[in-house]
Amino acid sequence: MPGHDIIVIGASAGGLKALGVIVSALPADINAAILIVQHLDPNRASMIPDILTEVGSLPASHPKDGEKLQPGRIYVAPPDHHLLVNQGYVRVVRGPQENRFRPAVDALFRSAALAYGSRVVGAVLTGFLDDGTVGLQAIKKRGGVAIVQDPKEAEYPSMVKNALRFVKVDHCLPLAEIPALLVRLSTESAEPEEAYPVTKEIEIESKIAEQQLNTQEFLENVESIGTRTTYTCPECNGSIWQIGDEDPLRFRCHTGHSFTADAFLSEQTQNLENALWSAIRVMEEKVTFSRQMAGRMKGHNLQKAALKYEDHAKSLDEEVSLIRGIILSGFATKRTEIENEEGTFV
Repeated sequence: MPGHDIIVIGASAGGLKALGVIVSALPADINAAILIVQHLDPNRASMIPDILTEVGSLPASHPKDGEKLQPGRIYVAPPDHHLLVNQGYVRVVRGPQENRFRPAVDALFRSAALAYGSRVVGAVLTGFLDDGTVGLQAIKKRGGVAIVQDPKEAEYPSMVKNALRFVKVDHCLPLAEIPALLVRLSTESAEPEEAYPVTKEIEIESKIAEQQLNTQEFLENVESIGTRTTYTCPECNGSIWQIGDEDPLRFRCHTGHSFTADAFLSEQTQNLENALWSAIRVMEEKVTFSRQMAGRMKGHNLQKAALKYEDHAKSLDEEVSLIRGIILSGFATKRTEIENEEGTFV
């Protein structure tokens, strides 16, 4: 029986330091391929493979689409691309964002669970919100092993706390103890894959991330695993389906964008704030225009008309101040509550 030879790791804020601790302690002869998603700025080149190669004994790289999967190597998701796993090779694709991220931890974890079942070890490290929780659930459904960093030492513990809340985690450890565990698991036989069949959700959502479905196939498949809602996607304004009934509550739109409840609420909040700032801009233009017209009316000695324009400008000014106050005092506070390290709104 093969060992746990597919190791997938997800991290966000504070992740590079945490990854360095793990990678620096892994031996060069570890009999496992290691795949990493670290949330990245999509518009900047990534130096993560160079850094991980420098601190450890394993070569790390941003793989090419279709590159062969080999033990003793580290594969790091490149900026603005999902890193996915198929039998024997990796996929690097610009599929739809999940939880506002591309690359997304959930997409990698789910694809590994589909391709390698009980041979997969998934580890969630420091970061905001809850990317990785749904992917870790998929790994457990397929008989794999779930690891999370001890939240007491995580620089940003939200990702690990959410994983602990919603997943039956096998190991919760300090970073310093994770490398030895990974080495040990790579030598232990995985359970028979037949005992953990692929669920329809894992199969369909992996195909969505890999962009394997045409429009008609997508709609038919997402209807089979989800329930249509009255919500619209905060990314593309498309129709939204609720996927399953498990916690955390999650959604997927007709183009493939995926959200847990946390990410969905946070994105709605941001979009509403953007809309209110747009309203302020239009209203301030009206204030300026009304005062310009008041000046012109005074120039034509039309005092009554000038007073109406001035009153209108004053009323709009008061409304702008009200909306600006709502944004500054309400939405900023609410987003902090949603994204802080204390966990999730569901």
